[in-house]
Order: sequence, then structure tokens, then C-alpha cells
Amino acid sequence: MSKDIRIKKGVDIKLQGSAEKVLVAAPRSESYTLKPTDFHGVIPKMHVKVGDHVDVGTPVFYDKNNPEVNFVSPVSGEVVELKRGAKRKLLEIIIKADATDTAIDLGKVNVGSMSPEALIAHLLKSGTWAFMRQIPYAVIADHTKKPKAICVSGFNSAPLAADENFMIEGKDKDFQTGLDALKKLTQGPVYLNLNGKGNTSTVFTKATSVERNQFNGPHPAGNPGVQVHHLNPVNKGEAVWYIFPQDVAAIGSLLNTGNYNAERIVCTTGSEVNKPQYFKTIQGSAVKDLLKDGLKSDNVRHISGDVLTGNQVTAEGNISFYGHELTVIEEGNQPEFMGWMTPGLNKFSLSKTFLSWLTPNKTYTINTNLRGEERAYVVTGEYDKVLPMDIYPMHMIKAALIDDIDQLERLGIYEVTPEDFALCEFACTSKMEVQDIIRKALDLVKQECS
Repeated sequence: MSKDIRIKKGVDIKLQGSAEKVLVAAPRSESYTLKPTDFHGVIPKMHVKVGDHVDVGTPVFYDKNNPEVNFVSPVSGEVVELKRGAKRKLLEIIIKADATDTAIDLGKVNVGSMSPEALIAHLLKSGTWAFMRQIPYAVIADHTKKPKAICVSGFNSAPLAADENFMIEGKDKDFQTGLDALKKLTQGPVYLNLNGKGNTSTVFTKATSVERNQFNGPHPAGNPGVQVHHLNPVNKGEAVWYIFPQDVAAIGSLLNTGNYNAERIVCTTGSEVNKPQYFKTIQGSAVKDLLKDGLKSDNVRHISGDVLTGNQVTAEGNISFYGHELTVIEEGNQPEFMGWMTPGLNKFSLSKTFLSWLTPNKTYTINTNLRGEERAYVVTGEYDKVLPMDIYPMHMIKAALIDDIDQLERLGIYEVTPEDFALCEFACTSKMEVQDIIRKALDLVKQECS
């Protein structure tokens, strides 16, 4: 039975630079990148070496701890570099693309006639299993265990987020096939959660094999972690998997065509982008090819993802595996005259430090300036205003700081993801890296209790 859930806590940060709903074909990049660092907890072991030729769908590396989980090439071409960091940690696999793509044919399959075990094996081999993540721990889903439900978030409520309705248009068949596949993987429901504000794509409204729910309210209403908390909370020993619409369609495309589909729609957003819009491109494409219309200044930060949870990339870098948007904002490396003592008419604040609370519908231009340094950790109550979950965020963070596993379990660590705490980090008076603290706590609990 569908539910209409209203979220009261949270906040919509209205920023300038939203993408115009125009779809443009991006130039083909000279090289594409696979980043093992995009997959938290994965220890990469290579299938290929520098100089090898790969096709679309060729396994490039696998997870040392889960050898069945493959990560495949998005294009056909030559592996030209393995970029490493400290202690020879593998950071990037760079593939020089051919003029056109040749794909490995894995064969079309009929989802209805496949057993769950055969379907899982097919997804693992094809490289599409990486799209599936799980709560708890916010890592790639454990294919050896059954989830009690699967969550598909049909909207993103983050600042300047890409419009899922626009990106899924025209993918009706593949999206439905992907949903049918998800239904095979769980004995519980497949949730398709939509924005209660309306303007929903017919791809979503006509989908079958799902339980449709509506979420009304500010960010983080679009977060899978928040949605799962309100629909089917996760206890110790349980799991709910989550996946996003474009990735569902990618799984459906694989099953319908037999080929790995690396095509993605990515939007460029942010106050420093001359022409924010949507691009049809390929996973791991170059940042510079998505910014062909230029930037308003050179003093900028490129973010693969949204401003709250995305990863910083360089101008010569590539978008991440899970990135559906590229955000460019001003770098906050310039001193501010009088700082917080000014009226701040053009500064956004969750508190009443500045006057933004007088103009709730105004859009703002922000930069990366923290406006202060890390301070003593004080109780302010700001976290509780922006986290719409029945947990105590301040207590959980304190338990995480001292590695108190028993307390973390009692406080609900199995229900949360780092992204759920992004607004807590934004609102933090003490300038704490809250998402990183929760990420380390999840890793500790996974290591000790799973």
C-alpha cells in the first residue's frame, strides 16, 4: 500500500545555477576513467594491465574481498595508465577511447524465466551490480544475503540536484525491465519513492512491480536513508538495498540488449557555469568536455555530485561512477572584510546570524569558505532541526568519536548513511567533518559486527 509521508525537519538550500532542461550531446572524451575510490570498501585487483585493449563491458578490476563483483570498462580502447597514490593505492584506471565503441555481447535474457541466483550471477559478471548499494554501511550490496526491501528514490532533493524525471524520459522499457529484475531479488517490496510536489514523469507513474510512495518536505527527503527510515527501518542483521533510476534503466538495458550501457545523462550546475544544462555522455567522461561553454571565473571548485556530498575533482579530472551532476562554485579562498559582523544580505545561514531568514525564497551564490575553523564541540541543537530521523544525532556523533560500538548500535547506526548527515555538517557550529565521522563509525561497526 502506498504512503504519503511528510518530512518537516530539514532545509532546502536555494542556490543560483540550476540546470536548464535542455539535453545536449557531450563531445567524446579522449580518455575515460574508472576510479576504485568511488566504491567504498572495495580493494581493487586488476583483470587487465597497461597496454591491454578493452571493449565496453570488459572486466577491468574486481573486489579482492568479493571476487565475484566486477567493475567494467565504459568504453572500448586501450588501458594507458594506472594512477596510484600513497602506498601505491590505486586511484584511477585511465582508458584511451577508440573512435567508436565495441561492446561485449553477454546475450539478451528473459527476466521472468531467470532464477534469482542466475540473475545475480549475470549482474555480477556484467559490472552492473556496483549500482546496487545497501543500508546498513552504505556500501555495494552483499549479493550473498537477501534484502528485506529495495528502495528506488525517484527524486533528489539536494541543492541544485539533477531532475530525475527529466533524466529518465524515454527509458520506459529499460526502466520497467530493471524494476522487474529488482523484484526478483527480494521477497519484500520494491519502493519507488516520488516527490509529492508533482510534475512526475510518466515513466515513474506507469511503472509496475513497485510500491509507490510520496515524500513531501525539504532536503534530505530525497535521500534513500531517510526514505528507508520512514518506510522500513533497518535493524541489526537486516538490509535494504537502494539504487537510483538511471542505474535501474542501465540494468534493464543490459537485460534487454545484452550489452553494458555506460551512457549517462549528467547535468552541469553551479553559479560559476556559464550555461548550466544536461549532457548525454558516458561514465567517467572528462570534466572539461562537460564545460565546453566555459566558466565565469578561474577561481572555482569542481565537484562531482552536489555541494553537500559530492567529491572534489580537478579541471582535468573525470566525473565519478555515481555522479549524475557536475557542480562548479566559487573557491572560498579570499578574505572577507569584517566577516560575520556584516549584515550578510547575500549570505545564506541556517541560524539567524545573517538575514537570509527574512527572504526564504531568495537564491544565493555560495563559495567553499567555512567561515571559521574547527572549534570546541558544543551542543547547539542545530543537528536536530535538519535530520528528519528518529535518532539522536549529537549522541551518535559523540559515540562515533570514541568508537563506542555498543552505544552506536543502541542509537541506530544501522539505519544511517553519511549523506544523511550532510546538513548536520553544513549547520555545524564547531565545523566538524560530520560525514567523515559517521563514515568511520560505519566502517568500524561493519568490521567488528558483520
